Parts: sequence; structure tokens; C-alpha cells
Amino acid sequence: MNISPVMNHPPRTLDLELLALDLSTCTPCVGTLANIQQAIALLQDLLKTMGMTISVRPIVIESESQARQLQFATSPTIRINGADIALETLERQCDSCTDLCGCEGINCRVWRYQGEEYTEAPVGMIVDAILGTIYNHQQPAIVLPNTYADVPNNLKQFFNSKAEQSSACCSVNEQATCCDADKKTECCGTQVATPATCGCQSLRTLNVESAKHGKRG
Repeated sequence: MNISPVMNHPPRTLDLELLALDLSTCTPCVGTLANIQQAIALLQDLLKTMGMTISVRPIVIESESQARQLQFATSPTIRINGADIALETLERQCDSCTDLCGCEGINCRVWRYQGEEYTEAPVGMIVDAILGTIYNHQQPAIVLPNTYADVPNNLKQFFNSKAEQSSACCSVNEQATCCDADKKTECCGTQVATPATCGCQSLRTLNVESAKHGKRG
């Protein structure tokens, strides 16, 4: 009796996305990425045996428009094949993101798993979500909602503050204390010498240069 050889099929791929405000300094976001990598490492032999691979794509959300386009509601968010692995949206103030934007009231996600709450997505929760997707041959139970209200206010505040920081030569605190309110236009409102800087920094540059020339004279 002839037995036909088993055909090798291309490995199936799971698409895992990590959407986050920051992946450098935000403790919950960085920790969640590390846990994703740990979860995949634990499943590597099983995935290989089943002929499956996982594509991991970290996405840093840079703006309100990008958040709206991706229906981003809380950071960090893990999606497998487009579906959020979390059963609910819980949040807690994130000190690292608050420091990052120089503003108050910025929240990051809290993950509830087996009756406990975690500031970083637990390895076990990620493993469960991956296995659930594989064995069910479908997306996890919770999928993206049909309606997306809008970008939450605390995220809007984060993006606005970051945009202000990138366009200003001084930090938010420095701008608040560099001069009296009635002198703000003179101090900060015009670009005196260098187009890439604000008025106060340009004025400081001129003062330094004047002092150098004065010493030379």
C-alpha cells in the first residue's frame, strides 16, 4: 500500500499588535512589551509544532489623528488579529506618562487577570489569549466595538502637551516661570535671531554674544 507523504503547508501567522503611547519610558508599556516577548518564548516550541508563527508589531501612537484612525482608547492595548485581548477597560494614573508629557491626569491600562489587577499585561493572560485564538480558530471573544466614540480626553491632553513641547524651545515649567505675564510677548512670542528657537532663547543667545564681544573690546 502506497502512503502519500504529508504535504508541508506554509505556517499560519497570528498578527499581534501592541499599541502604546510610549515604548521607551512608560513603565506599563515597556513592561507589557517584555511580557509579550516572554509569552511568545514560552510558546515557541508549541507554535513550531503546529506550524504557526506570530508577527509582533509594536505601534507608538504619535497623535490624536492616529489614535482616532486606529480606534485607540487606552494605553497599552494588545490586539491579536485585530481583537483586543482585554475583557474590559480599566485605568490608573501613569506617573511615567505624566512626566513624559509634563501634564496631569494621564492614565494607562490596568489588566484584570484571574481576579487580580496588574499594571502590565501578565504573561499568563497573553499566553491564554494566544492559545485561545489558535484553538478556537477565530479571534478572541472581545473584538473592536462597532462604534468608537472618540479619543479619550486624557489622551488628547497627552498629545496636545507633547505637540507643545516639540514646538517650544523651553519646557512647560520654564515657560511658566521665565518672565512676568505682561512681558510674555517680548520674552517668548517672537523669534529674534534663530528661527528654530523661541524669543527667550534667541534673546539669551544675543545676550551671550554681546557679552563675548564686550569682553573682547
